[in-house]
Amino acid sequence: MDTIIQVSIFVLLTALVAAITYVKCRKTPRDTNDSRDYFLAGGGLSWVVVAGSLVMTNISAEQIVGMNGAQTLLVAWWEIAAAVGLVILAKWLIPIYYKYNCTTTTELLEKKYNDKGIRAMVSVLFMMGYAFILLPVVLYTGSLFMKSMFNLDISVVVLAITFAIAGSIYAIFGGLRAIAISDTMNGIGLLLMGVVVSYLAMHAINWDLSGLPVENLTLIGDENSDIPWHTLFTGMIFIQIFYWGTNMVITQRALAAKSVREAQKGLYAAVFMKLIIPLIVVLPGLVALKLYGDVGDVAYGMLVGNVLPSWLSGAFAAVIAGAVLSSFNSCLNSAAALYTCDIHLNYVNDSADVKKVGSRVALVFTLIALCLVPVFAQSESIISLLQQLNGLYSMPVLAAFICALVFKNVHARAIKIGLVIGVGIYAVFTFIWSPLHFIDLMAITLAMTIGITLILSKVFHYYSSATNPATT
Repeated sequence: MDTIIQVSIFVLLTALVAAITYVKCRKTPRDTNDSRDYFLAGGGLSWVVVAGSLVMTNISAEQIVGMNGAQTLLVAWWEIAAAVGLVILAKWLIPIYYKYNCTTTTELLEKKYNDKGIRAMVSVLFMMGYAFILLPVVLYTGSLFMKSMFNLDISVVVLAITFAIAGSIYAIFGGLRAIAISDTMNGIGLLLMGVVVSYLAMHAINWDLSGLPVENLTLIGDENSDIPWHTLFTGMIFIQIFYWGTNMVITQRALAAKSVREAQKGLYAAVFMKLIIPLIVVLPGLVALKLYGDVGDVAYGMLVGNVLPSWLSGAFAAVIAGAVLSSFNSCLNSAAALYTCDIHLNYVNDSADVKKVGSRVALVFTLIALCLVPVFAQSESIISLLQQLNGLYSMPVLAAFICALVFKNVHARAIKIGLVIGVGIYAVFTFIWSPLHFIDLMAITLAMTIGITLILSKVFHYYSSATNPATT
């Protein structure tokens, strides 16, 4: 009987969100050939929707499951540092994106360097990161949560296929407008239900975390921890600047606001919400450690299944499903935007049907992600693996943006070569030689990429002036 109640409430709430989203989107006139309409919701999002969609896109199953699965207080630094990244986006970067009327974050690079090639290269790096890292992780962690929470006798791959189909429908047929509306509704539910889970979890242990290992309750990590203390002053801040300031999946929401001011209001609201999130993504993991021991990424699903009554667990499953769909369809929409705007319209057909092209791209990315779900199922700590692999493209891309916004007259060819070298440097650090923690190595990769780019730029400018004296 309990299972019937859980499933019924889950289906009802999920269908309700979909129905409300459909009704709201149907009332809005659409132009499928307008990239800003399809990928930026026509630039009409309010600050409330921007904030809700930002948080829901960020806090999905890979965060809730992965961070609670770490079962340590240290991972709260990812949320605390995120507030800094959001402030930098709101105060400095968003006005620049709006000044250049950007549809994608990568469009800024083209306009700063007057070079379509740089825009295309960075877009390809983003798309590879989404296809081979972010999308499969989102599908895997969401499926793992559902399996562990309901003790389902269904494989993770089958559940992942279900999420992929539902997420693709949102991304392909609704565009960013549908995604943002559903995000906002699910976001409210996630925050409320997440706090309820944390309250009930603490109540289950009589509000007593004593007996847990000291290393699990500290914010100062040692050399063997997931986040050694010194990494807070090296790569951590740059990871946040990249993620919140240049990553299309996140920044796209702010670019879709009615105005710069509306975007900034949404971003500052998101800062406040991010400071509450550790109660949802860290505390339950510690409680699970006390109740079940070191159980890893299944911790949150087990805890929720035990502390919530059946009718509430069905509602919470609907919220988590919404969070999974939010991150998945947001990433699909961003990947489609990057390919369509940065590559297809620039190099293939400048008058193509935007929605048709975007839909096909979303389908391809969905299939790639599904194929990789079993690979990520073998990882020990999904949140650590996710952050480590992101460095393959995050630091080279951030280096290109820093060169564009901080330094003057950087040669476009130097940026392109720097991107390739940056990926190579971090690949060596990740797969061949790892002398330091990966967060430190990300900072080193960034510094080396910027340095090499600036040196190459001077060399190219020197030879250009030597061969063409008239240009000097």
